Amino acid sequence: MDSSNKNLVLRILLTISLVLVSEAAHESRGIPSEEEKKEMERQLKAINKPAIKSFKLKPTSVPKWPITYDNKGQKVGPMQLQLKGISCPHGTVIVKRTTIQDLINSQHLKSIGFNIPRHVLSQGSNIDLSGHHFATADYDYDNVAGVTGNINLWDPQVSHDQVSLATMAIAGGPKIEQLASISVGWMVNPLLYQDHIHLYTYWTADGYNKTGCYDIRCPGFVQVSKRIPLGVLLQPISVYNGTQKEMDLSLHQVVTSRVSGVNVGYWPQSLFIASGLVKGADLASWGGQVYSPKTEKSPIMGSGHFPKEGFGKAAFVNNIHIMNGKGEALIPQIYTIETHESSPNCYKAKFVHDEDEPWIRAVYFGGPGGC
Repeated sequence: MDSSNKNLVLRILLTISLVLVSEAAHESRGIPSEEEKKEMERQLKAINKPAIKSFKLKPTSVPKWPITYDNKGQKVGPMQLQLKGISCPHGTVIVKRTTIQDLINSQHLKSIGFNIPRHVLSQGSNIDLSGHHFATADYDYDNVAGVTGNINLWDPQVSHDQVSLATMAIAGGPKIEQLASISVGWMVNPLLYQDHIHLYTYWTADGYNKTGCYDIRCPGFVQVSKRIPLGVLLQPISVYNGTQKEMDLSLHQVVTSRVSGVNVGYWPQSLFIASGLVKGADLASWGGQVYSPKTEKSPIMGSGHFPKEGFGKAAFVNNIHIMNGKGEALIPQIYTIETHESSPNCYKAKFVHDEDEPWIRAVYFGGPGGC
């Protein structure tokens, strides 16, 4: 496949309902300098396009589906997000407008090095990684063009300055300073989203140096979906020892954006030419991450329970695949997956497979925190 016209596309097949809610004001983290304000205003002009229509988004009703307990939620088709009385004019999409406070909060998270795959970043970086914890399963056996997975949905409790997320990611680059990565999943992050569990993405093309941001807080991600804006609140969530909810995500390179799920949008390949990510990634990763200031004990990850408790109790990413340059989803061989745990007393990761049913591949992760 010719890499000159490949974009990185985010596809979401919804096995849950997505509920849009209005945004509350962010709490300020500090006063930027006049020079920083001017730069942020320049960014806002590039990010925010003129509004055609303003409206409030009301939550939709939540449908119910049967769930089977065979290590996965029952597969259902893409769900329709119905916004009664609201439609996007032709050629427009729903997006959350970015504010200066959004940029301030995003810059704070960027400064602490949050979202490059942890075990990669820890191999060499000037960023202080204290307060970061991760539990992931990783594939770095061969070049990959994308990843897929069904991410189990939980809503861990965190304080104002803490973060807890479930993610899948691809990354590549000759060294940390030139590392390019894209992450997608759910995140509980009061600084960015105020409350609860939200769909998120993050990208960088130079190891957090000058490029990258969350969602659409900088020019880069091109949204095409009229129904699913990045940063959307995700509901309903899983119940411990009860109904499990999951979101089917696919992040991959394609020549065109025609896929069978819901195309949320794409990152133009021009963003990653210098890093070489357009030629494929060196790493694929699935699992969880948390962050807490040094003054606080670390929060729970996933459901707050260790992987050994299994389905219905521990968080998971199942149906994991890697994608090759032909756009084919491949089941990773058992020997190509390794787990990494930065704080095994607080968080663990477990790769689950079945020799008799080779299509079964899952990563269980999480823990009670307290580190």
